[in-house]
Amino acid sequence: MELTADLIMPDKTALIIVDVQNDYCHGEGALAAGGNDVSAVREMMPQLHGLIAAARTQGVPVIYIQTFHEKATDSPVWTSRSGRGSLGVCRRGSWGAEFYEVAPLPEEIIVNKHRYSAFINTRLDSVLRSQRIETLIMTGVSTNVCVESTARDGFMLDYQIVMVQDACASYSRAAHEMTLENMKGYFGVVASAADIEESWKMWNQPALQRMI
Repeated sequence: MELTADLIMPDKTALIIVDVQNDYCHGEGALAAGGNDVSAVREMMPQLHGLIAAARTQGVPVIYIQTFHEKATDSPVWTSRSGRGSLGVCRRGSWGAEFYEVAPLPEEIIVNKHRYSAFINTRLDSVLRSQRIETLIMTGVSTNVCVESTARDGFMLDYQIVMVQDACASYSRAAHEMTLENMKGYFGVVASAADIEESWKMWNQPALQRMI
C-alpha cells in the first residue's frame, strides 16, 4: 500500500505524537542518563515540528500521548518486565514527564497512558471514534516500543496506519529500521514527513476538493 492523498484526508486523519517527553528525549533525561543514545531524537525534531505546523494549517487533529508512571500503575508484571530502572521514568508531576520541545495548544488533545500502547486502558479510541478518524499518522519515541505498540493496536482496531520514518526515533538505528520494515510489511504505510505534507497540500487544490 502506498501513501495517497485519500489515505490522509485531513478531516479523517489524526497526527499522533507518542511520548515526546524529557525522560525519553532530553540529553539530561532518564533514558540518556541510563546510557541510551538520544541523538536520533534531535534528528527527528525538525520533521516533527514541520508536521505539527502542517497539521494545524490543514485542520488535522494533533493528539499528544503522554506517559505517566505512579505507584498505582506499577504492577508486579509491569515493573518486572520493564526493569527496576524504569521506576524513575516519567513519574507523575516530574520534570521528566513534561513534554520535550513540543507544546500542545489549549484545544489540542492529550491522552495519558501507563503502558507501551496508547490504546491500553486509555480514552484514545473513544476520542478518535468521536472525531470520525480513520487514519493515524504515527510519530514520536521510541519507534520500536511505544510507537510500534500503539500503531499495531491501532491497526487491529481497524485504523489505517502511516508511520513517519523521519519523525520517529529509537535508541538503536537497527531497531528503528527493523520496525519500519515490519510496519511496511504487515501494518501500514511508511512515509516521510515531506511526503505527508505534500499530500496534504493537494487538498488545497480546487479540483481535488470538488471530488469530495
